[in-house]
Formats: sequence, C-alpha cells, structure tokens
Amino acid sequence: MLIEITDPSDVRLADYTQLTDVALRKRLETANGLYMAESTKVITRAVAAGHEPRSFLMTRRWLEDMRPVIAAAKGTGGDPLGGDKPVFVGDDAVVEGLTGFHLHRGALAAMNRPQLPSVAQVLAGARGGAGARRVAVLENLVDHTNVGAAFRSAAALGIDAVLASPSCADPLYRRSVRVSMGTVFQVPWTRITSWPAVDELHAAGFKVAAMALSDDSYALDEFAALDVVSDPASKLAIVLGTEGDGLSRRAMRNADYVVRIPMAGGVDSLNVAAASAVAFWELRAR
Repeated sequence: MLIEITDPSDVRLADYTQLTDVALRKRLETANGLYMAESTKVITRAVAAGHEPRSFLMTRRWLEDMRPVIAAAKGTGGDPLGGDKPVFVGDDAVVEGLTGFHLHRGALAAMNRPQLPSVAQVLAGARGGAGARRVAVLENLVDHTNVGAAFRSAAALGIDAVLASPSCADPLYRRSVRVSMGTVFQVPWTRITSWPAVDELHAAGFKVAAMALSDDSYALDEFAALDVVSDPASKLAIVLGTEGDGLSRRAMRNADYVVRIPMAGGVDSLNVAAASAVAFWELRAR
C-alpha cells in the first residue's frame, strides 16, 4: 500500500520518529516489539531470513529498486507495493525531518521482532541442523557497533552461532544491524537468560575458552594446536568480554581455558571487535 508522506509529524510514522535518539529507540523498539532494518542490503537479508515487516519507508527515488524486496517480504502477498503493508514514500527533506538523518542507504523497514529460540535450539539447529561446532559468547558488550562487528566476523569466519549475555547490547538495534551488514539475520543467535551459561554449553558437548589476560592463559596460537581446537569433532565456545573491563571473574572462573592474543609494540589488548575476528579465524573448525 503506497502512501505519500508530506508531514513528518504524521502519527502513522511513529515507528520511524527521530531514530538518532538512542535511549528513546531502545525503549520504544523493545516495548513495541520491532527493530529497524536500514539499507536495501540489510532489508533484503532480513526478508530472506523470513522476518516480517510492519512497514517500509524510503525516498521516492528508491521505490523502483525496492519493489522486488517488498514483493518478497512475508505478509505482502507478492505485491511490489506491499499489499496491506504501508510503503511510505516522501521527498528527501521530509524523510530526513522524520528520522533525524539523511537516508542515503536506500530505505528503512520497521520489522517485527522474531521470538528468540532457546540456547539448546540454537546450538542444535545451526549449520542446517547439523549442530554448532563453534559458538561465540558475548558478555555484556555495551557498544552496538562492536556487537554488529562481532556478528559480521562471526558470519565471515565460520562461527555457527552467537549467544548474548543478559546485559549485552541488542543485536537487533539499528546500528548493530547496519554494522553487521545484516549478518545478524544469517548467524543463529539468542540471548542467554542466566549467566554464565557454561552448564548448558558443557551439556551440549562444548569446551569453553575465555578470551582474557591472566597468568595461566594460553597464547592463542598455542591453544589452537590443542586437540580441543584441532580435532575435527571438537566443539568450542569462545567467550569475549565487555570493551572496558574485559571478562568478568565469574566467566573466567567457569571457563575450561583462558586464552590471550599475544601482543607486541607495547599494546596490551585489542578492541573487542578486532579481537573477535582474530580469535574466530585462529580457532575456526578445521
């Protein structure tokens, strides 16, 4: 259903109002059961994952490019104009006044949040039902950019599933989704309801490696040579901690191994997004 918009204060556009207000959006999106997909590529990946849009918003010049994506979306009945789903179209100035930023990435879609699966379901259903062999666990990451970057690395470097701790930033927040380039829709994930989830991981046959600095830690390359990594049947969970303080003592105490990335040049640590990429690559399933 194509709807021309001329007034940013139109009440039908409430899902899209001032998306730059992070605190407001986190409250509204969670309360309203939605998340925001930004850019044609991200929306395409969300639709391909079976997520259902509530509506679309774009500047007029992007409508033709978006027609196939709209038609493929769940609940649109194959209609390139959305069927009963609103497709809001307006001039650049109107859309920018509504969202609070210049929409140069094509389009936005307000998407219904899917119900998250259980940890057991994620671990069993990964890799097309073959079950996960490599899992990333994100403990209390507070920066949405780092969460999105970790998901992008996970998708690219062979991580089968991601588990987010109860206090971890929202992987479906607009910035997380955008930075991940929509890979949050490709990598199976869920939020852990109790922390740490070591018992559940052990029950599923995983060993747990905490990425942290400690006196008894393994260097990453040394650890990668152990059977827990090199054995083709090995199952490993890699735990990464928050940007400032690193992993909690509780997470380290419950892990089977503590692993560090060797540093040079007077640097003591890497940003968690960079560290995740290094660890995922070195500890990938062989």
